[in-house]
Amino acid sequence: MFEDKVLVCKDCGAEFVFTAGEQEFYAEKGFRNEPTRCKACRNNRKAARNNGGERVMFDAVCAECGRPTKIPFEPKTDKPIYCSECFAKRRG
Repeated sequence: MFEDKVLVCKDCGAEFVFTAGEQEFYAEKGFRNEPTRCKACRNNRKAARNNGGERVMFDAVCAECGRPTKIPFEPKTDKPIYCSECFAKRRG
């Protein structure tokens, strides 16, 4: 059912194999997207976050309540940004 796929890392540009076993694991967990980074780049990002590497946060204003908030990605003008409370309300 699953076959090995060769993908290209979006960080370093190296090719890596997305194995049939990994694809099966992703399917079992309900993951819809294939990995975009090779194992080395994934490990580097993880280590940077866990070893005191501070996550860059951006200032934004909640589209629903108008309060200032911080988000872990650069906001784009074409999509609304929500604070944690408003985001949670919208989810369910």
